[in-house]
Amino acid sequence: MVGRGLWIFKVRCGKWKCSTTSVLCLAVPCAALLALLFVDAIESWSMSLAMSTDGVEQREKGTHSNQQNPEKYPLMPSPLVCQRAKPYLLIMVTTAPANQKARQAIRNTWGGETEVRGRRVMTLFMMGLTSDPGLSKQLQEEARDHRDLVQGCFLDTYANLTLKTLSMLGWTRRFCRQTRFIAKVDDDVLFNPGVLIRYLNRSYTMEGDLYLGRVHLQVSPNRNAASKHYLPAAAYAPEVFPDYCSGTTYILSRSAVLKIVQATPPVSPHLPLPPEDVFVGLSARAAGILPSHSPLFSGGPGLPYNRCCYQAMASVHRISPTGMIRIWGEVHAPPPCSWLGLRASLGLCKLQALLGTMLEKEKDL
Repeated sequence: MVGRGLWIFKVRCGKWKCSTTSVLCLAVPCAALLALLFVDAIESWSMSLAMSTDGVEQREKGTHSNQQNPEKYPLMPSPLVCQRAKPYLLIMVTTAPANQKARQAIRNTWGGETEVRGRRVMTLFMMGLTSDPGLSKQLQEEARDHRDLVQGCFLDTYANLTLKTLSMLGWTRRFCRQTRFIAKVDDDVLFNPGVLIRYLNRSYTMEGDLYLGRVHLQVSPNRNAASKHYLPAAAYAPEVFPDYCSGTTYILSRSAVLKIVQATPPVSPHLPLPPEDVFVGLSARAAGILPSHSPLFSGGPGLPYNRCCYQAMASVHRISPTGMIRIWGEVHAPPPCSWLGLRASLGLCKLQALLGTMLEKEKDL
């Protein structure tokens, strides 16, 4: 009887060409579907296994900051701006003086939101000095019209991006102690405060420090002297950076900002600085703070446009000013995407981005 039953089973499964492996034929696509729907949870789990915690407990916390003198800011809103607004989330957008179109696109989209999910939100723009007198005058007019520019005392160049971040953290620590969270965002990022605040409400308790974003693992310093990313061994000797969040967007709690500023290593005027996101990672590690990874932040491969995918993401970078206005309008137009649409679109976006990254690496080889 057992042999006859097995023969019938094989006959009935003949059109699947599976015989006794028909269970696997069904299980594989089901597993692929589940992986697609829960790709963010899988990414978070795999990153948590890969991230390094070595050496954090042995490092000193609260080392002396190299910034002994008060920061000067030629352009800034009122010193009382945070006391009046009382933002739950302060978004500091790092921008270049000439990027006026990008700043205006942000003001017209996500930067114009002042209350999200019942929380106060404020967006300011962080930049350095320009050597162009005409542009400097335009910045003064822009600051007067919008009252959202913060300008540090350093020349705004690619080599000084780390100084821009240090100036941003110094300003936040000095003038905006009331805020719970600070988001550092590049001006080519489509940011979604609603997604971030929902994530914080669900996943973060007010206890402890937060350093959140897309974590980069096992990145090596660039030793090519011809590269703009060149970092000699004299400036940073180890062959691998500690884990750090992508500089396109990362989130810091108020307590983390205070500790990172205090733990900032000395800056040598004779050596190039590590990239700004690496520098923050080094300072966070010195303060005993580990980065937390979230798949809702882009920061490596670009994400192909998909309305439901972009609804699910907290940040997507490499967005032009015109693209930002168009995409923001499309993403927030009714109707909202369903839960299944959000999950499936997010999975497909991540898969396409991964394939794109693999192709780019093959071209570089």
